[in-house]
Amino acid sequence: MPIYQTAHYRVNAEAVDRVLAAIEEFVGYVAAHEPDTWMYTAWQQKDDPTRFVHLFTFADEAAHRAHGESEAVRRFQAAYTPELSEGPVVFTDYRLVATNAGRRATAP
Repeated sequence: MPIYQTAHYRVNAEAVDRVLAAIEEFVGYVAAHEPDTWMYTAWQQKDDPTRFVHLFTFADEAAHRAHGESEAVRRFQAAYTPELSEGPVVFTDYRLVATNAGRRATAP
């Protein structure tokens, strides 16, 4: 059964560029090495660039576990964790209600 999850966090303003670089590297790793991570998207809040939301869809619990146990996750955590400004990352699990998965949005 697929797993749908978000992660919300805020970083120190002076760390935004470093965190953005870490996100790009990390998502590139996920795209290249985690075929059962069906979606991994990171968003930065427009009116407060220190706030981020990540959206994930994993094929199943095995994919979720493999993702969480990867060296890439540890490197990414090492980059953003010292910069968190409002406590730890908040992970939330969801169940799918509806989707328009056939439509694709691309970054400008």
